Amino acid sequence: MNYQRVAKRDRGGPRSSRVNAPEKTKRNILDVATAEFAAKGFSGARVDEIAARTKTSKRMIYYYFTDKDGLYLAVLEDAYSKIRKIEGSLDLDHLSPEAALRALVKFTFDYENENLDFIRLVMNENIHNGEFLRRSKTIRTLNVPAIDAVRRILERGRAKGDFRDNIDPVDLHMSISALCFFNVANRATFSTIFNVDMTSPKALQTRRDNVVEMILRYVTR
Repeated sequence: MNYQRVAKRDRGGPRSSRVNAPEKTKRNILDVATAEFAAKGFSGARVDEIAARTKTSKRMIYYYFTDKDGLYLAVLEDAYSKIRKIEGSLDLDHLSPEAALRALVKFTFDYENENLDFIRLVMNENIHNGEFLRRSKTIRTLNVPAIDAVRRILERGRAKGDFRDNIDPVDLHMSISALCFFNVANRATFSTIFNVDMTSPKALQTRRDNVVEMILRYVTR
């Protein structure tokens, strides 16, 4: 198959509008594929369905991402890139250690609450025992700055005498993620079992405040 010919045919339009066409096409494919994989998992998602909902064709999807595996991996990398990019823009180094940690926990809680597809993708990948994440050097690289940011907060807090010694940054990152993640991942079951609305503004604010305080009390002397 001549993918180059397909690509040219699918782009179309005036010369000036073709400059960013490939990136726009890939963005459209990733957005639709993210929703499809998040809703149905890797096994349940269908490339034909993704193609039908995009502004391109199945051939173009394979042109950009090779196959279904490649598309799914690209979706995972894109999902992790988004959260890490925003984390990197928080400018935590200019806040006091306590304020920086509070800001990080609040961001994590809010982001995961507002991005259900991200939660579902992570849950799906855990079902597959991290098979696709292991193939990605990109995701491992993306997570290094996140752990470094936590490490700097802990080091500054210890230097001030405010934070306890011997707190592992990866372990703290995991604790923050776990507390924020559960509020979304287990929302349906927890709400049903205990007859509570975990999505109400009051419930979200209370839970957010509780998670922040739990983390701060854990690290504080």
